[in-house]
Amino acid sequence: MSMFKDIPVEVGVIFEGERIRRNDMQVELGGPKVDQKFEIAKVKPMDQIEDGKVVIVGPDLKDLKEGGEYPLGILIEAAGAQLDPGLEGVIERRLHGYLNYIEGFMHLNQRYDIQIRLGKKSFQKGLNTFEIIGKVLYRLFKNELPIIEKLQITFITDISKIGSLYTDALASYEARDAKARGLKDNEVPEFYGCVLCQSFAPSHVCVITPQRYSNCGAISWHDGKASASIDPKGPIFAIPRGDVINEEKGEFSGVNEAAKKRSMGEVTKVWLYTAFDHPHTSCGCFEAVTFYIPEVDGFGIVHRTFKGVTVNGLPFSTLADSTAGGRQIDGFHGMSLEYMRSSKFFAADGGWNRVVWVPKEVKEKVKDFIPKDIIGKIATEDDAKGIDDLKTFLKEKNHPIVAKWTTEEAPATEAETEATPVMTASTLPISAGGFKIILTDAKIYASKVVIKKDESKTEKR
Repeated sequence: MSMFKDIPVEVGVIFEGERIRRNDMQVELGGPKVDQKFEIAKVKPMDQIEDGKVVIVGPDLKDLKEGGEYPLGILIEAAGAQLDPGLEGVIERRLHGYLNYIEGFMHLNQRYDIQIRLGKKSFQKGLNTFEIIGKVLYRLFKNELPIIEKLQITFITDISKIGSLYTDALASYEARDAKARGLKDNEVPEFYGCVLCQSFAPSHVCVITPQRYSNCGAISWHDGKASASIDPKGPIFAIPRGDVINEEKGEFSGVNEAAKKRSMGEVTKVWLYTAFDHPHTSCGCFEAVTFYIPEVDGFGIVHRTFKGVTVNGLPFSTLADSTAGGRQIDGFHGMSLEYMRSSKFFAADGGWNRVVWVPKEVKEKVKDFIPKDIIGKIATEDDAKGIDDLKTFLKEKNHPIVAKWTTEEAPATEAETEATPVMTASTLPISAGGFKIILTDAKIYASKVVIKKDESKTEKR
């Protein structure tokens, strides 16, 4: 049932998780093919906001060509006696949930990675202006966050106006992130959990600690604390840290209990500082994916906007599908870029000494947090296009991972094979030589895997 009778489409939590396929969309706002898109919240003085005002800068929804892809900026300006700039990230992230309440309106990701699709059916019902979207957002924010006394919403689609606002938004994100750095996990009695994305991944519980940002990159530990305090019954909640079960791998009793409860028993253990055995789950809004490369026993990393295929021949979309959905898959891990700046970044796996391939754009963004003795030894897309190139590069640069390699001639003993997993998967598609292999609830242990086409069974054409 709709929350609002004067809105031409239904509005309610039932529509969270609704997917709109390309053939069913009227327009796409943001997305991987659009360079400039963002959503940002700003806390302003009372006298600078006109409560309930919706501003549209550029073409409205009804003016956009069907099937087109367009830039979009969403600016939320809020005021209230108890509001302060520290709550901007909290307000901002609520956009994900509220926009997904709207029938035929799909919102994915966050900050500078947003992807929004408006469905044809909802457009035909009358959802053809940002005025309606703004009206829904205004009511939901005011109803669910009473701390907001005034709210003004601006939608920007004019490409000539969005550039400078996009640059300002990036600067605001970085300033927020920088403030959150420095606090350690062992210095606080509680972490925070977020289930905003459970409509897309029912078993996913994002665990937010001082040294581990949310996967989407939009919520720091400080944001989690602020959100839980102003909306105790909301999607972001406190998690008592509990006992330290395994300090190296990042296992805490409180995190395990929260994951088990919030995932309805689907996830019983979460290890925060490793990509193996019980890795943190992923939804689909993560900024980047870490993927294990068994041929070199190292990690590759790829971000959402990377174009082309990674060093193992797979694009971001395939790797993202392999780790999304709230599953725990060895060696595959959705994460934020900010986590790459943390001293706990895969600390149990070797940290940056285990990373062998990163797109140059990501490397540039986090270069100040990569140890100086390793930064030049990590390959980018310019250095290695495939696994053979990668092996050559790592040997030439004397990457630390090379010292761990065993020669192909040395046979693996049974004990070694059992102790070293090559890959674990819940459901993982692999493409090789024109064949598609589906692994279901499988663990593979091997010193070497060779897939050959059986020519005797190939039909002649």
